[in-house]
Amino acid sequence: MTRGMTRAMRRSADVAGAGVRPRRPQGGTPRHDPKAGARIAHPTSRARARIKGQSGDPRASIASPDLAPDVFFLRVKLEETGELFRVANCRNDMTVRELKEELDLMVGIPFNLQRLQFLDQGILMDDATLKFYDVIPGAVISLCIWHYDGWTELVLAAVEGDPNKLSCLGISEDTFYRTANSQHFKGEQWRQWTAQRAFVALYISAHRGHVEAMQYLLQLGANCLGRSPLGRTPLHVVAAMGRMDCIRPLLERGASIHDRDAKGETPITIARRLNRRNFERKMFLLYWVIKSGTKDPANLVIREAPEKASSGAVLKSSM
Repeated sequence: MTRGMTRAMRRSADVAGAGVRPRRPQGGTPRHDPKAGARIAHPTSRARARIKGQSGDPRASIASPDLAPDVFFLRVKLEETGELFRVANCRNDMTVRELKEELDLMVGIPFNLQRLQFLDQGILMDDATLKFYDVIPGAVISLCIWHYDGWTELVLAAVEGDPNKLSCLGISEDTFYRTANSQHFKGEQWRQWTAQRAFVALYISAHRGHVEAMQYLLQLGANCLGRSPLGRTPLHVVAAMGRMDCIRPLLERGASIHDRDAKGETPITIARRLNRRNFERKMFLLYWVIKSGTKDPANLVIREAPEKASSGAVLKSSM
């Protein structure tokens, strides 16, 4: 075979190879592999869950809701601010409503303003379970604020803790702020609308530890004894987050450590449940210091000691 014939055969092979395109694999989205220099396909998330579940992989619970542990954690992203919160003690049979009740404490957004979404499944319904929506351990759930009646702007200002922004968003009766819903309100209906907004701003500001914003709202007339739809006061969320600086302003205006929410929890029991022992002790002492009118907590302890001793003596004599 001559050299001329060999070159011609090589050229024809190159031309034939250039006209052939590799076929795209079926199933999943193709992705470029930098190592192999080719485009490879990956199965969908549901397919990966089935593969891992059938393979006996001990990590299958990460991908399959059916094999999830009894108790796990989720991450919740507040979409309007980009904040990410970790929520522990979640379960497969936990309803969306139960999750929102916990987010009321963990994120500080009142229950009735929450809108939860997961992947592309739209708004999560309160009565459905996490398992129904295939929510897996460690997943990220989106929390959005309902965009009506100006609540989004108010929530963002309270999260930021800026009194100047809050003052322009309908938290007092003499405000010029109006929404499509409130522009027709008058008298008692108008007072209730502004009072509710002031309470929500106080609730969120207390959760985030914005003492200056709290004091501004309290001076403006925000009610620290008000209740959220779940029966919680600002002191409940302060206890959940362990905000030491926020205790006194609320207690001095009449907040109580014994107020119970709809689930029967007080600020004290919430602090205990979340293992905030130091906060629980300080909140208890401050409550009794303010209630007794003493300025020195040591005086309160000294005064209580004889009472405890005498009660012990009575108990011994009765025995």
